[in-house]
Amino acid sequence: HVQLVESGGGSAQAGGSLRLSCAARTGTFRSACMGWICQVSGKEREGVASIDSDGETTYTDSVKGRFTISRDNVKDSVYLQMNNLKLEDTATYYCAAGWRVTRTAWRNVDDYTNWGQGTQVTVST
Repeated sequence: HVQLVESGGGSAQAGGSLRLSCAARTGTFRSACMGWICQVSGKEREGVASIDSDGETTYTDSVKGRFTISRDNVKDSVYLQMNNLKLEDTATYYCAAGWRVTRTAWRNVDDYTNWGQGTQVTVST
């Protein structure tokens, strides 16, 4: 069983940067598609970015050019570099793993089977 642990959330000013990390506490997700999913209180979870086992990345339009997802399969870790943060980036961010996630349907959060506990990102002026 793969357990995921996120870190790196916190507060930042608009225009600033944060780097989220996710590591496997147990098991490995080297063959999985990894996603960063965000959720605003009262709303559904939404895909932010994904990276498959080959390193191919996809992003939701609102973060293109600002966020970068990457992974280190040796360390069983995945990262989300968040630059030029905006107020609307405020959310809880979850790291998730899915072995049946397809590149074209990476936004389907139900396909991710293993989730971290979430880390809060708060952007202010």
